[in-house]
Amino acid sequence: MTYDSDNIFAKILRGEIPNKTVYEDDHVLAFEDIAPQAPIHVLLIPKGAYTDMDDFSNRASPQEMSHFLKAIGTITQKLGLDQTGYRLISNCKDHGGQEVPHLHFHILGGEHIGPMRA
Repeated sequence: MTYDSDNIFAKILRGEIPNKTVYEDDHVLAFEDIAPQAPIHVLLIPKGAYTDMDDFSNRASPQEMSHFLKAIGTITQKLGLDQTGYRLISNCKDHGGQEVPHLHFHILGGEHIGPMRA
């Protein structure tokens, strides 16, 4: 999978598409999903052009990696999910069901999420 600079997340990062920001710092952006699959559904993306977790783990700086992982804890605490629980998902490449070629994690919560796979 090659990076497509016209993907929806790249457009959001450039400000071409509005979003409901939940958290942002120099390296990451988190925002509400427009088609939520749970009462709380947040997407977390790096601001760098990384296609998936493999690409990110191979090319991202230690600072980018640290901010990305710390953002998960900051967001889940802010939303109260650290108390009740949540699911963290990142689809990777074709067999993993990835649709947008920009690394992103789904943070799902606000209810019992159910089985891993239906």
